[in-house]
Amino acid sequence: MQQEGSKILIISTLIIVVVIVFLIILFTVFQRRKNKLLEEKEDQKKRFEREIGESQIEIREQTLRNISWELHDNIGQLLTLAKIQLQNATEDSIPEISETITKSLTELRILSKLINPEFIKNIELKDAIQLEVDRFNRLNFLESKLIVNGESRILDQKAGIIIFRMLQEFFSNTVKHSKATKLDVELTYTETELKIKAEDNGIGFDTRKIKDNGIGLTNIKKRAEIIGALANLTSIPDKGTYLIINHYF
Repeated sequence: MQQEGSKILIISTLIIVVVIVFLIILFTVFQRRKNKLLEEKEDQKKRFEREIGESQIEIREQTLRNISWELHDNIGQLLTLAKIQLQNATEDSIPEISETITKSLTELRILSKLINPEFIKNIELKDAIQLEVDRFNRLNFLESKLIVNGESRILDQKAGIIIFRMLQEFFSNTVKHSKATKLDVELTYTETELKIKAEDNGIGFDTRKIKDNGIGLTNIKKRAEIIGALANLTSIPDKGTYLIINHYF
């Protein structure tokens, strides 16, 4: 009887020890996973903030390039025209000269807004895109238009910055490399999603024959992932290229 009691005690002790060891292992695994999740969350936060900073710098650099183009290709030409008109001025040409100078002043006002950091910081996504579209048309880069469907919703500022930079990458490729004559941008707002489609009618390319980062595609996809969006770029040789971004509210 005493031996049976000892066996029961030993078995009970072993069971308790095993349970305690199991709980310790379980707790350790849980803590490791928790710490790993916290580290991943912190890394994701740092990556997000770094991406925001890089996007802001790139937008400022692109804005400065845009201003340079505007000054050289648009305002410079208008002022040169005004100078020629003044050199050959007659009483009948005064209204024409006045109109040229007025256009120059209007363009300078637009540039002054672009230079203002607060204007760029606080502008809505659709308005920022409209500025790009207007610039392409004004400088005769290509025929461009923006269509907005649904009721516009204000995006989180940081998400808006990243989406705008993604679109700028696409626009830059269209203007520099695609030989396109048309660029269409469409924003569609629903209760749960903003769908953006940007499409050109350029020469396109075979996606199988270029490196993934050939036109910033890698950057576009990575930036989409950071804000929980989806980005898909498709191109057909001789038919054009289009980018679709799905951002969920």
